[in-house]
Amino acid sequence: MAISALAAPISNAARAVIPSEVQQLIVVDYRSLNNYPTALALKDKLLPPALKEFETALRGAGINPEQDVEQLVFASFRVKDGMRVVGIAQGAFPGKKILTRLQAQKIKPELYHTAKIYPMAAGMSMNLLDASTMIFGDPSVIKTAIDTRDSSSASLNANPTMLDLMSGVETETVWSVLDKAGTNTMLKSALGDASELADYETIRKRLTGSRYKMNFNKGVGFDLDVITSDSITAAMLSSVLRAGVMFRKATANDSEKMALESVNVKSESKDLLVQFRSDDNKFESLLKSDLFAAIAK
Repeated sequence: MAISALAAPISNAARAVIPSEVQQLIVVDYRSLNNYPTALALKDKLLPPALKEFETALRGAGINPEQDVEQLVFASFRVKDGMRVVGIAQGAFPGKKILTRLQAQKIKPELYHTAKIYPMAAGMSMNLLDASTMIFGDPSVIKTAIDTRDSSSASLNANPTMLDLMSGVETETVWSVLDKAGTNTMLKSALGDASELADYETIRKRLTGSRYKMNFNKGVGFDLDVITSDSITAAMLSSVLRAGVMFRKATANDSEKMALESVNVKSESKDLLVQFRSDDNKFESLLKSDLFAAIAK
C-alpha cells in the first residue's frame, strides 16, 4: 500500500505541454511499476513501443530510468495529417550531468525559440523543461509541445472533458483516459464481431469518453469505466459487451477462458463498468487475450 501511495497526478508542467486535442493519455507510476513482477510483464503488452526506445535513449544520456524516473506520460493527440504521440518523463534528472555528457559526445542541440532540443538514441529527441520534467519523441512533436506551453495553442488544461475523466483515476499505478473517438475505436476493437450488432451503432453516438485504472497491491485489479449520455445507453452497452466477452470465450484457449471468467460487466447510472480481479497467474492469461489488448491499448 505504501508503494501505491506514491502515485501522483500529472504535474502542471506536464499538462501545459499536452495539446488540448488529446485522444488518449496513458500514465504510469514508473517507480511503483518496477516493484511488481506482474506489472513488469504488462509493460510489453500495454505501453507504447516508444517506451523501450526511451529507456535505451535515457541510458545513453547518463540517466538510470529505474532510479531517476518517477512518472511517464504518453499523450496521443490529433494534428492535421493524423495522430502524434508525445512522451513526458517526471523525476529528478541530473541536468548538469546530462548536458555535460551530451557535450562530451559532441551532440549539439537544435535551438527552437529559447528551447534546446537534443537528439538521443533510437531516433528520439528530448528537451528538459526543468529539473524534473523531460519531453521526448520526434523533434516535430517536441516543437508542438513547446508551442503548446508557450500558448501558441490550447493545452490539456483547456479540455474539461478529459480533465473530468482524469479526476477518477489519476492516483493509480497505471491509468488511462480516452476521448469519445478513442473510446469508440477501443470498443469496436474489443467487441470484434459484436460491434456489428445493430444496438452498437445506436450506442456509438452516445459515448462521452472512458478511463481505466490498474493496481497490483493484491494480485491484479483492472477497472474500465465507459461514460455514456444516459442510463439506457449504459445498459445497452453492457449487454453488447457481455456478448463480446462470450464471442471471445468461444475462440479462446483454456487459460484465456479462465481469465475471461473473472471479467465482470455491468452498468451503473450512465456508466458501463468492466472489472477484473485475479491472482497474478490468471492475469498473465488475460494479457494474452485479444479482448484485453484491445481495451488496454
